[in-house]
Amino acid sequence: MATNILMPALSPTMEKGNLAKWLKKEGDKVKAGDIIAEIETDKATMEYEAVDEGTIAKIIVPEGTQDVAVNSPIAVLAAEGEDVNAAASGAASTPKAEAPKASAPKEEPKKAEPAPVAKPTASAAPPAPVAAPTPAASGARIFSSPLARRLAKDAGIDIARISGSGPHGRVIASDVEAAKSGKGLKAAPAGAPMAAAAPGAAPAMTDAQILGLYEPGNYESIPHDGMRRTIAQRLTLATNSMPTFYLTVDCDLGKLMAAREDINSAAPKGADGKPAYKLSVNDFVIKAMAIALQKIPEANVSWTEAAMLRHKHSDIGVAVALPFGLITPIIRQAEIKTLSAISNEMKDLAARAKAKKLKPNEYQGGSSSVSNLGMYGIKDFTAIINPPQSSILAVGTGEERAVVRNGQIVAATMMSVTLSCDHRAMDGALGAELITAFKKLIENPVMMVV
Repeated sequence: MATNILMPALSPTMEKGNLAKWLKKEGDKVKAGDIIAEIETDKATMEYEAVDEGTIAKIIVPEGTQDVAVNSPIAVLAAEGEDVNAAASGAASTPKAEAPKASAPKEEPKKAEPAPVAKPTASAAPPAPVAAPTPAASGARIFSSPLARRLAKDAGIDIARISGSGPHGRVIASDVEAAKSGKGLKAAPAGAPMAAAAPGAAPAMTDAQILGLYEPGNYESIPHDGMRRTIAQRLTLATNSMPTFYLTVDCDLGKLMAAREDINSAAPKGADGKPAYKLSVNDFVIKAMAIALQKIPEANVSWTEAAMLRHKHSDIGVAVALPFGLITPIIRQAEIKTLSAISNEMKDLAARAKAKKLKPNEYQGGSSSVSNLGMYGIKDFTAIINPPQSSILAVGTGEERAVVRNGQIVAATMMSVTLSCDHRAMDGALGAELITAFKKLIENPVMMVV
């Protein structure tokens, strides 16, 4: 019997993707493991791998199509020996869609059928479970368990915006828990207020209200791409649901700048005459943050409603600005890596981020992050925490300032840093311990190699 090949979810937050290229055409036979298409997400380009044998009877979504909803049919696969023409017409009208591959949760004993698997380029990690389809129209029935509805109500989340992983796309309790950290949330309908807004807060302005404030012809309307929508959803959720406080200190970079110059000048050169590494101030910042989290393990945590997750390693996300948005590739186990290893790995991650070639496991998760705007001359700023992390360090520029030492005014190279902390996971005193540990490491870089 013919089946529909569905648009896969390649990450927990993916809601739409672009069908970049078909590698098979109508009439082609495929077998399990064949690459049939390339899918573009908001962060990477992935290869789509078939899991069943058959013949491509009909391509529903042509290549180059953008914003294809997750779990919507993109092609029809005729079974072995089935009439291809009949499959193309019959499956399109009464589709038997291949369901997401998911393990059955305890509250939902039924199991779903397996779905096509999308495989990232460069042998990326397997994709996350496929999200449920978006309701066909406003007011459509949302299938959900009673527990999920109660949890969503308590969390102030519109259950219609939660992607379900239960049988036939049903929203279950674990989906609501994931939605609290920004995973699996669908975009809010145009003109609707943000569901996660604080109780009593004024609703967001609708598109029509905003456009009414400006004279037609005096602006250009640029549609949002997938990455910008994802950033907006996650950061809105973070600011509305996460109580955050901020701690700022000034760090003396005198010893660090001298050490950096000595280390870079001593770097061995390859056959091409280029040094094996070139450390930046940000490399020291990443290493110092990683070690500080090890020294203050109570701050190396992620909040969940059921428990505090205390991380064994310091996986540090580093914000990378892209022309189309922002991404935070992660230096895993940064506390045990040398400064030169961090430097080279960060250069590689940043280059592949700009080419949209990162694997999902290279930018998801992490225990804390660093955002550095010092290269733009910014003295200090506050950064928004990236859930499910509990902190982020905002790094300003290193600049000469007048400071007082031993009663004398002298010039020193200083850098201001601000730590944003999730108050659910850490209190003020704990945050102060973390940023103080960071300051000591930055001002005495020899401690990073002891």
